[in-house]
Amino acid sequence: MEVNVLVAISVAGTLSAIIFSYIGYRNGLKKESTDTGKNSGTLISDVGYIKAGVDDLKRKQETSEERHFALAERVKGVEESAKSAHKRIDGLEAKEHVV
Repeated sequence: MEVNVLVAISVAGTLSAIIFSYIGYRNGLKKESTDTGKNSGTLISDVGYIKAGVDDLKRKQETSEERHFALAERVKGVEESAKSAHKRIDGLEAKEHVV
C-alpha cells in the first residue's frame, strides 16, 4: 500500500512540475513579446523624433538660404551705389583740379 501512495505522489509531483513548467514557459513568451513590442515602439518613436528634427533643419536651411539671397541682392545694390558714388566723386575731383 505504501508503494501505491509513493507512486501516486510521484506521478502527481511529476505532472504538477510539467504543468508549472509549461505555465512558466508561456509567461516567458508573453514577457518576451511585451519586451519586443516596447523596443519596437521606442525605436519607431525615436525615428519619428529624428524625422521631425530633420524636417525642422530643412525648414531652417530654406529660411537661411532665402535670407542669404536677399542679403546678396542688397549687397549688389550697395556695390552699384558705391560705384556710382565713386564716379561722381572722381568727377568732382576732376572739376576741382581744373579750377
